[in-house]
Amino acid sequence: MFGIADYGAFVAAIVLFLLIPGPGNLALITSTSKGGVRGGLAATFGVIAGDQVLMWLAVAGVAALLAAYPAAFSAVQWLGAAYLAWLGWKMLSAKPGDAPVLNIRPRQYFQQAALITLLNPKAIVFYMAFFPLFVDPARHQGMATFGAMAATVAALTFLYGLTAVLLTHFLAARMRANPAIGRVLEKLAGVFLIGFGIKLAISR
Repeated sequence: MFGIADYGAFVAAIVLFLLIPGPGNLALITSTSKGGVRGGLAATFGVIAGDQVLMWLAVAGVAALLAAYPAAFSAVQWLGAAYLAWLGWKMLSAKPGDAPVLNIRPRQYFQQAALITLLNPKAIVFYMAFFPLFVDPARHQGMATFGAMAATVAALTFLYGLTAVLLTHFLAARMRANPAIGRVLEKLAGVFLIGFGIKLAISR
């Protein structure tokens, strides 16, 4: 299909990667808990937009450029780590009644999720290494092949995000009766964000 070798395995691999806990998943959950289904869907589209940018940058060879200039890679890596850690600290230091760390307006949720996705330079390298595994050299159709792969990733991310948003919204409705649970989960989310930032900073 469009020069993609073993399309079924490609889809299965993408689904597996989506299920792995990470900043993107946390952005979806936090956005939904703060902004409802609209906020969660906005974050989903933000993750999709960020992924699409990274995928096409990888196709264009940005990964090779970053590999050739380690200082540039490290700068973006530290910027992403600092951003995640700042978000985590804002969540940890928030007091009852404070304005939410993530604004409830969907436009900001979109930007938040897109930034979290974009500020992970290793994702570019991942796509650069991942895509060739599923390209059939004999049937490769150039940009059409990569376009089909990018569209598949976007569609699967949307379906996954929609499922995560609806599930989170259902659970959040059950927890509104006990605000203390929401505060604990927010602190836990802050710890995870700081952890993601540290992991990104020390990984090489």
